[in-house]
Amino acid sequence: MSATWDLPDFDDHEGIHLFRDPDAGLSAIIAVHSTHLGPAAGGVRFWHYPDSTGAITDALRLSRGMSYKNAMAGLPMGGGKAVILADDDRTKTPEMLRAFGRAIEGLGGKYVTAEDVGMTDDDMVVIRGETDHVSGLPVESGAAGGDPGPYTALGVYLGVKAAAKHVLGNEDMTGVHVAIQGVGSVGGGLARLLRKDGAQITLADVDSVRATALAEEVGGDVVEPGAILSIDADIVSPCALGAILDATSIAALNCKIVAGGANNQLAKREDGQRIHDRGILYAPDYVINAGGIINVGLEYLGQGDREEVETRIGKIPERLEQVWLESEESGDPASDVADRIAQRLIGRG
Repeated sequence: MSATWDLPDFDDHEGIHLFRDPDAGLSAIIAVHSTHLGPAAGGVRFWHYPDSTGAITDALRLSRGMSYKNAMAGLPMGGGKAVILADDDRTKTPEMLRAFGRAIEGLGGKYVTAEDVGMTDDDMVVIRGETDHVSGLPVESGAAGGDPGPYTALGVYLGVKAAAKHVLGNEDMTGVHVAIQGVGSVGGGLARLLRKDGAQITLADVDSVRATALAEEVGGDVVEPGAILSIDADIVSPCALGAILDATSIAALNCKIVAGGANNQLAKREDGQRIHDRGILYAPDYVINAGGIINVGLEYLGQGDREEVETRIGKIPERLEQVWLESEESGDPASDVADRIAQRLIGRG
């Protein structure tokens, strides 16, 4: 059996921590990629995986992405990520969450958690009962913190607009066709913001009822999940789970821009080159989707309020422009350019 460091996505991670508490029903992985800039910050994902290798791979990829995301966002925090392995029934209990909090506390502040897929700010309150190293807690109006989803959506929205201006020359989104994959907190928030700007919206989600309801709200259309990436649109915005851009799906893209909130959209590093070779502008996911971590990061650090969060999120378009311009000058894919910049920032360049 191969060791963890033999897995393709192991990137000299500082630590891979496995936790099990049978009485609480907890099986969890915390991956710490880098603490070069500060404590490793990244949310916890509650998900059912077909096997433990899939869970470890997800934690490895996501934690590396958080190192890059936090560095590119200018946060004094490193990168980490956790996954709680859900059973077939997705059973989540307070005892499980408290056990996870104790696991975090055992790392002595090396890892800071917040909510990700399958988790809520109420879950963070339960975890907070066992450790101070948690963010994304419910907060008063005007304060930094709380559910990171709307802030991620805001950053993706600003990034989508920047991409449209860069490629299409549009100063506004009127009539720009955006196909959004996934209509959860991020994809749904993005659709609502774009609709206010007069964009044409097409949606897809594994939950067809939710997709249809949002389409009625924003005056958009719905297609089957398998059709959204190949739809004829100006912009395709992946806002569900990752690894959806591979050789097959990239060949089927019928758009000018890929810009969305999902983490780890590229199935493999070489898929960034495939997008580049097709002449499609790509917004590296950890640059465009940094709004959520900016929010909960500033909450944890006690630095600023909602106005400061939104000011920092407002800098996402200029970071994307830096990546795109260097990509055009060097001829390298935007994904590789962003990786190089982030690696330098965490001391690995």
